[in-house]
Amino acid sequence: MKHLPKHIRPRWRYLAVGIESAPDAEIDRGAFQRALWYAAGNLLGDAGSADADLTVFGFEYADGVGEAIVRTRRGETDAARAALACIDSVDDDPIGLVVRGISGTVRACEESYLRGRSPDSVEETVAFADDQRPAIRRDDIVEISMPEGFVAATELDLH
Repeated sequence: MKHLPKHIRPRWRYLAVGIESAPDAEIDRGAFQRALWYAAGNLLGDAGSADADLTVFGFEYADGVGEAIVRTRRGETDAARAALACIDSVDDDPIGLVVRGISGTVRACEESYLRGRSPDSVEETVAFADDQRPAIRRDDIVEISMPEGFVAATELDLH
C-alpha cells in the first residue's frame, strides 16, 4: 500500500503539557490518555472529540512532576487546550496541567518547551503545624507530608 501524497495527509499540531500533582500520585500514560478522552468527550461531544483526535504522543512522570506531548489535528488546538483545562484529576489523584506551547513537529515541541524544564525536587524536613515534618521542595512550592496526605505550602507558610 502506498503512502498518501503530502497534500492529502492529515496535519498535526503537538501541545507541550506540564504536569504537577502530589509527590505520591501514581499516574501513567494510559490513565492520562483515558482522562483526556473523557474530558474531550464531555466537553466537545463525540463529533468534536473525533475532530480533535487527541492522542498522548509522549509521556514522562515521576515524583509529582511530569511532561506530556498531546497530538491534535491542525485547527483543533483551541478545542484541545479546552479539553486539557477540564482535567482536574487522573485516577482520583488531583492534577494540575499547563500548556507550555504548541508546535508543528514533535522535535520542535520537545526542544522549545519540554527539555529540562522540570523543576528539581529536594527532600528535607520543615517546621509546619508545630512539628517537624518531611517535605519535598520544588522551586517555590513545598509539599509537606501530613498524616492525611500532602499539603502544598510556600516559604511564607513555613515561618
